[in-house]
Amino acid sequence: MQTHQRLQRRLGVFDATAIGLGSMLGAGVFVVFSPATALAGRLMIVSVLIAGAIAYCNAVASAQLAAKYPASGGTYVYGRKQLGEWPGFIAGWGFVTGKTASCAAMALTFGYYVAPDYATPVAVAAVAVLTAVNLMGITRTALLTRVLLGIVLATLVFVAVAGVMGPHPGPGVSAESPGSGWGILPAAGLMFFAFAGYARIATLGEEVKNPTRTIPRAILAALAAAFVIYLGLAVLLLWHLSPRRLAGSVSPLLDVVAFSSLSAGSPLVQAGAAAACLGALLALITGVGRTALAMARERDLPAPLARVGGRHTVPVVAELSVAAAVVALLITTDVLTVVGFSSFGVLIYYSVTNAAAFTLTERPASAPRWMNAAGFAGCLLLAATLPFASVAGMAAVLAAGIAGRFLVLRFRKRQPRP
Repeated sequence: MQTHQRLQRRLGVFDATAIGLGSMLGAGVFVVFSPATALAGRLMIVSVLIAGAIAYCNAVASAQLAAKYPASGGTYVYGRKQLGEWPGFIAGWGFVTGKTASCAAMALTFGYYVAPDYATPVAVAAVAVLTAVNLMGITRTALLTRVLLGIVLATLVFVAVAGVMGPHPGPGVSAESPGSGWGILPAAGLMFFAFAGYARIATLGEEVKNPTRTIPRAILAALAAAFVIYLGLAVLLLWHLSPRRLAGSVSPLLDVVAFSSLSAGSPLVQAGAAAACLGALLALITGVGRTALAMARERDLPAPLARVGGRHTVPVVAELSVAAAVVALLITTDVLTVVGFSSFGVLIYYSVTNAAAFTLTERPASAPRWMNAAGFAGCLLLAATLPFASVAGMAAVLAAGIAGRFLVLRFRKRQPRP
């Protein structure tokens, strides 16, 4: 039986929480409110509440499972252990493909904020630098995440102050509202893109100290902080910009400052957005690499991806492979097209999480089975109501992965045993 070198447990509650919150306060917080408002108008706040409620169900399920299976890979591992190989593969494949696309989106958003005329080269450079940081070990990743998270939180505080100070739109402008009630669920699906970062904590399960205690606390703390921030920003943006202006903005938080008495601070918001993109990209590359590592250990991805090496005991081949895939996407992908793809893939991922948690026999009183059932149904509902192109595109990618695994398994069965 083949053995694999294990990763080292170096992360405490604070570091794990910072990685999860840094993932959630990424590029999504700077762009996702506009398309959500275009779909739901003033009811975008309801979409935030729905996305947050489903995210809470998912977080509870993730915490239950991560405490029982503290290994790299997240729901890929949970699905295999609780439901079987195929559900685990679907979760892992959805996470790896969806989040690889998200990496490209984060990198391109960073490039557009820093140097719009050279966005792609700058994005490629960012991926290269952050991959190098990851290869230096998980403690370096956590340290840089804390620094970037501090910059982002300071930026959001500045935006909030600018929004409160005003000036604010008049009653006539405020009355205009795009979207409708029919857009609440699609908008919630897009908002879920911004909430999904706490999965990064579970995928790092093999590198967390005292995982049974640390992982649940870090997941719920990161989600609670992100929910309060998103809900506050949603109220502030609708009040300060008006729904019509918010729906048409490509940089809503920057517009809050630009249309306020603190407009001279706009460069600070640009810097904060850049830091958010880097923080989210750093955590994404880390999480995707660990899931690819776990899938390779089970031979659902090429075996070399399971190699752990170097002085800092990191999954070198998986990290470099993820970086190569992201760079390839940067050449061919538009930043706005992948948000829906990522949301669909991650919602499928969390539907498996909830299904796996539902089968657990031992559970705390704070995690009843009905919550797992609600999370499962909510994930599938939001996935189905996303824009058609997102659903069709990621469904095709998932189908290709399933077909590929089926053919590989048939080929292995036909090979003569040594």
